[in-house]
Amino acid sequence: MHLAYPAVLAVLLFCVGLYGVLARRNAILVLMSVELMLNAVNLNLVAFDVWLRDKLHSGQALTLFTVAIAAAEIGIGLAIVLAVYRNRGTSAVDDLRDTAEHPDDPDDDDGDGDGGDTDAAALDEPGSTPDEASQKPQTSQQSQKAEATA
Repeated sequence: MHLAYPAVLAVLLFCVGLYGVLARRNAILVLMSVELMLNAVNLNLVAFDVWLRDKLHSGQALTLFTVAIAAAEIGIGLAIVLAVYRNRGTSAVDDLRDTAEHPDDPDDDDGDGDGGDTDAAALDEPGSTPDEASQKPQTSQQSQKAEATA
């Protein structure tokens, strides 16, 4: 068997995977493209092992290690993508990049990450400061309605 056939196939697989990494916006498709690139490398390792007629079969051994590492990588990668999807609501790479560049919420005026609601509610009463309002016990809506009707 000529070395050119598996080498050309490996180059084509690698190029398709590289295109997928560069062109896709979905993080899962990017991970699949990386796996395609790793499989192209595995094909090259096995092809050169057969072509060199190595008695130790080091190409096949390296391929087994690469497959094990790729399985761990895809498992961890999918777990990260799932966690990001649950937290952010999207797995689009561009949206995640925008979120990383601008992590502040536009509604968060006080910078504490809660959307600015807590301190704004404390300042609703005239003449009160946030420190005074935080020392007051919080009452539920039902108890406020009961006080209003009494």
